[in-house]
Amino acid sequence: MANPSKASEQDSHGYSLVHAAASYNHLDLLRTLIHEFNVDVNLRDEDEETALFVVETVEAARVLVEELGADITLKGSDGYTAFQKIAEEGEFPEVAEYLKTKEEATSSHAQTLLNGTNGDTSAAPPVPEGLSISVNTVAPTDETELEVDPEFRRRIEQLAERDDFHSDAGQAELRQLVQDAIAERNLADRNVRSRQE
Repeated sequence: MANPSKASEQDSHGYSLVHAAASYNHLDLLRTLIHEFNVDVNLRDEDEETALFVVETVEAARVLVEELGADITLKGSDGYTAFQKIAEEGEFPEVAEYLKTKEEATSSHAQTLLNGTNGDTSAAPPVPEGLSISVNTVAPTDETELEVDPEFRRRIEQLAERDDFHSDAGQAELRQLVQDAIAERNLADRNVRSRQE
C-alpha cells in the first residue's frame, strides 16, 4: 500500500477496509491490515459495529476473534453484540453459532474470575502476563489475621467491573496496581524491621 494511513480510512458511513476484508473473507488482507498497518481490529462504523458484525464465514470470524483479538462483547448502537445481530438476521447461522460459543466461554470465564474457582471467592485471579509471584508463609505476630487493605480491594473490584478489563490497557492497569501494592508492602515491611532492630 503506497500510503499506509489509507489502511484505516473510513467512508462516510464508517465502513473501512477491515470491514470489507472481513465481509468478503479476504483473510490475508485482514491479517495484513491489523498486523502490518496497525489498523484497530475493533474499528467501528457509524452504527458502532466492528468487522465482526459483517463476517459471513466461520473462518473469518475465527481469524478476527482467535488470531486478531476482536472483542466479541462490543455492542453496536442497537445494543446487540455481533452474535446477537447475526443470529437475529438469520443469514449466517454457522457464524452465529460460533460467536455464541465464544460469547458463552467469555461470559463463563468472566464469572469464574469474579466468583473465584468453584465458587471460592478467596481464589486469586490468574497472574497477569509478565508478572511473577512467589508465595511464602507468613505467621502473624499476634492472634489477629492478616487483612487485605480495603482500599486495594476496592481498586481491584472497580477495575474488574470495567468493560475494558480484559483489554491490554485493563491488564496493564491491573499489573501496575499489583506492583504498587507489592512495593508498598515491601516498604512497610522494611520500615517495621528497621524500627524493631
